[in-house]
Amino acid sequence: MKDNKMAKKKTFESSLGELEQIVKELESGDLPLEEAVRKFETGMECSRFCREKLNETEKKITLLMHDGQGHIQEHPLDNNDD
Repeated sequence: MKDNKMAKKKTFESSLGELEQIVKELESGDLPLEEAVRKFETGMECSRFCREKLNETEKKITLLMHDGQGHIQEHPLDNNDD
């Protein structure tokens, strides 16, 4: 049951952090083969989740950038017109 609560609270940031940790562990070369494969599989799941979140966010941003006529108005993300 604890795993279900953890899965519901999964965020882009937590998945990215987990992926970074897995990469460090795999790069160390200290893991037994079976554990390395398990970590790799988990890393692929984290990567897939992050990619999906990024794609969802990109779609939301694109929708927000449409003008009144339905055309996309491109604006730099680092707009410092303050």
